[in-house]
Amino acid sequence: MKSVSMKRTCLIIDDIHTAIIPGLQDLGYSVDYRPDIKREEILATIGKYDGIIVRSKTHLDEAFFDAATRLKFIARAGAGLDQINVEQATERNIVIINAPEGNRDALAEHCLGLLLCLLNKIHIAHRQIRGGVWNREINRGVEIAGKTLGLIGFGYMGQAFAKRLRGFGCKVLAYDKYKTGFSNELVREASLQNIFDECDILSLHVPLTEETNTMVNAEFISGFKKNIYIINTARGEILPLDNLKIQLLGGKILGAALDVHEFEKRKSLSAREEDLLDFFKNAENVLLTPHVGGWTYESYMKISQVLFEKIRKLSF
Repeated sequence: MKSVSMKRTCLIIDDIHTAIIPGLQDLGYSVDYRPDIKREEILATIGKYDGIIVRSKTHLDEAFFDAATRLKFIARAGAGLDQINVEQATERNIVIINAPEGNRDALAEHCLGLLLCLLNKIHIAHRQIRGGVWNREINRGVEIAGKTLGLIGFGYMGQAFAKRLRGFGCKVLAYDKYKTGFSNELVREASLQNIFDECDILSLHVPLTEETNTMVNAEFISGFKKNIYIINTARGEILPLDNLKIQLLGGKILGAALDVHEFEKRKSLSAREEDLLDFFKNAENVLLTPHVGGWTYESYMKISQVLFEKIRKLSF
């Protein structure tokens, strides 16, 4: 059995639920919880740590890995790994852990909330009533029942959303390039062509990779036989805003609910990008939330619990 007399070390560089700290200490880790640490200091100190827990503060890139000479694991407090150079980590035998189980329920409920709000124009009606306008006809809604929902990606998030749709009387199709044999009472496994042919509502649940970056572009959207609604709670870069604007103006996209967008991490935007973002802020058939789809009080705790259990099972 590994002795705990020699402390292993773990650096936490983002805000996560601190319930994980006593557990790590019981495993023999000396934990530095530094959610305010800057990148320069991360690079200067990471060489003394066995593990790091991150959300999305900084890119774990070549410069980071060159400095992380002792690192054995990276624990991502959430699902996406797009801020981590996975290839560099693999080359250095660094284990990567993430926690999609921790926020899948939060994400699924947010997806459902976005969908209901978008189809029933709740955001529009709320704003109008606060402005003294009472107009029932202009806010007539669309039902989920009888519609076909297409999910692209059927990992933890897609599965959790499909589960929430069970009672709505709709058909749920799911396409996942890397998964087969998952049809059940909740969902029917589908080809991408099935999604194009049958879908009324599209929801994106794929990670951001070189393959998915700008995947849902104007050409992709034009492949749908019907005019559709679209929900993006995955990553903004998957659905380019300039392409989405064209399809909204042309009517191919009836409405869009975006918890993420490609400019959300930018500190400054060009004039063109500012104008593009202003379009989405002012479009009546667009619903925006600030990347909070998986971010609830409950998921805040659950993510830490999932990470702890996975760290506990590491063999080194």
